[in-house]
Amino acid sequence: MPTIAVDKADLWERLDKEYSTEEFDKLCFEYGLELDEDTTEEVEEATKKGLPAERPQLKIEVPANRYDLLCIEGIARALRIFLGKEPPPRYKHVHRAGGQDKILTVTIAPETKQIRPLFACAILRDVKFTPRSYASFIDLQDKLHQNICRRRQLVSIGTHDLDTLEEPFRYMARPPQDIKFAPLGKPQVYRADELMTLYESEKHLARYLHIIKDSPVYPILYDAQDRVLSMPPIINSDHSKITLDTRNVFIDVTATDETKLNIVVNIVATMFSEYCAEPYNIEPVKVIYPDGQEKIYPNLAKRSTTAHASYINSCTGLSLQASDVAKLLHRMGHFTSVSTSNPDEISVEIPATRPDILHECDIMEDAAIAYGFNNLPDTFPATSTVAQPLAVSKLSDIIRIEWALAGWVEVLPLILCSHEENFAWMNHEDDGKTAVKIANPKSLEFQVVRTSLLPGLLKTVRENRSHALPIKIFETSDVVFKDTTRERQARNARHAAAVWCNKTAGFEIVHGMLDRAMKMLEVPFIKGHDSSAESGYYIKETSDPVYFPGRAATIYYRPPPAKHSIAATIKADIESALHIKKDIEIGSLGILHPAVLEKFEIGYPCSALEFTLDPFKKQMQKIWTNDE
Repeated sequence: MPTIAVDKADLWERLDKEYSTEEFDKLCFEYGLELDEDTTEEVEEATKKGLPAERPQLKIEVPANRYDLLCIEGIARALRIFLGKEPPPRYKHVHRAGGQDKILTVTIAPETKQIRPLFACAILRDVKFTPRSYASFIDLQDKLHQNICRRRQLVSIGTHDLDTLEEPFRYMARPPQDIKFAPLGKPQVYRADELMTLYESEKHLARYLHIIKDSPVYPILYDAQDRVLSMPPIINSDHSKITLDTRNVFIDVTATDETKLNIVVNIVATMFSEYCAEPYNIEPVKVIYPDGQEKIYPNLAKRSTTAHASYINSCTGLSLQASDVAKLLHRMGHFTSVSTSNPDEISVEIPATRPDILHECDIMEDAAIAYGFNNLPDTFPATSTVAQPLAVSKLSDIIRIEWALAGWVEVLPLILCSHEENFAWMNHEDDGKTAVKIANPKSLEFQVVRTSLLPGLLKTVRENRSHALPIKIFETSDVVFKDTTRERQARNARHAAAVWCNKTAGFEIVHGMLDRAMKMLEVPFIKGHDSSAESGYYIKETSDPVYFPGRAATIYYRPPPAKHSIAATIKADIESALHIKKDIEIGSLGILHPAVLEKFEIGYPCSALEFTLDPFKKQMQKIWTNDE
């Protein structure tokens, strides 16, 4: 959760009341915030010692999805509405003199598709900054950059003194050698490629250089006189920098993600529109895309949705009328009205500052906050339930116990691994359709979610090479695969795997482990060509590159026939007469290839076994039911 530092005296002034630490802590808790620290005592102690000290601050933790609370303006505004001291503001577009005919335009060049194609902007007119509000304006941008903007990779923000520029503006992408301007804080003119070298030694900006450094073109924003406004996401121009004397602010936002683009431009514009001569009035800007499409930014339209008092009551245990719920939602900044046709239905208009509201459950949460979580009734559930382990967990326990009794050691490697460990080191190629990849990995060791248990087991063997031979380890845990048929685009599968490392290969050892596991699961061994067998498992030679050629086998499982309708039964009888069996490939075993062992730095031969437990769930459920 982000922690926001706000000036204590400034916040008391905005709330029209001075709170004690305990009172404000309670208010924060009621709204869903947390007072992390009050620096008043530290400041007083420093003052007594004659040391320089800042004004007392309150450090407040805010929810990660409440971008409207990342500055003192948003916190004070939300709390004033919550306390009933002011109604929710109505943010609106207001055109300058001349109306829509005088709207400022920004044209986007086609070349921006190569680097940073999305653009949005807004104008705040007749702004009056104070030193504290100016600092808050800059701090909000930094907070957004580190939070939703993902360190400027997805979105970056620039702010400019509009009076120093001449419209219309152009957002382009040009080779770095063709871009020249004086960056913020430096009077000298540099080429863009020179700036990349210059900022490598500056910690604040060096962390962002990689975003565009290797691109053949850099994004750049010009005015009508070819003066540079900014080179996103790195630096603004010194020519258009804002100061305390700035009265008209131009906000530019570039992005690679359209949803986050709209959120960021709305938050920056709405939070500081209160400093305009007419509070909450924002001047729109027309953006013309390369395909001729025109959009007006920022999009301040309220999102309309419906909530139901019955749903909110069922979740909170309350018995409120729709009109009462509407009042609660009003305290959270929503515009509401009760439907005339359905007394249970509430029309809710969600302001542009609340992108965290996605579903009716979010509206229910806001209503519960306004009512007070501590005020919700304590009730026992109408039904009582007894927790039981999942069928696949019972299966795992059977395998774990049996293999442990056989003298093998259970290990628990991490579920994340490197891309090489999951594919190249196992002599497999990535088809792009199997592994779930981490979008922004912190380390090369954690790039993908494993699709096999073997890499983790082999890394365990590698780290225990000094251990006495044989090394006998196993794991029963989840692997993850891409699955586009599911909403989350992925599925978990429970696997069991074992590795034997010794001076001899030990194929018969892992084969025995398989046979023992199947015996405990009451799955009989059958011959693969035996079509008369109703159910069981068998192995068949395979050529998986992870194993030594000619020393590997695939494990097949023939599930027992299920109860079907008459038509399905007839179909099953026909398939049986034609010797058609739907055998499932569930895993493999064999002697690992020397190339695999070399990559994992293992100097002894190893045999491995891995198979999935998912196909046995239904069969085991039947056995457990009979036992009970």
